[in-house]
Amino acid sequence: MGFSDNFYKKIESKTNVNKETILSLAKKIQGDNLKDESKLRDLIHEIGTIAGKDVSKEKEDKIVKAIVNDKVPKNIDKMV
Repeated sequence: MGFSDNFYKKIESKTNVNKETILSLAKKIQGDNLKDESKLRDLIHEIGTIAGKDVSKEKEDKIVKAIVNDKVPKNIDKMV
């Protein structure tokens, strides 16, 4: 799935995370990595660090549960 440059610009303007960083993170979540809870938690911490946000244990648990149970919206472009 390819995203437009406008999508990346929206993300960068809201988070100060550039396109290259986003693409690097995307590579890390290829395949079955999203079903590996340990790798998923590491990724959540990395994203939080990059974005300069603390992710509470409660929020981390909710994110992990949503991803592992396939409860994440498929059309991310509309969330931005």
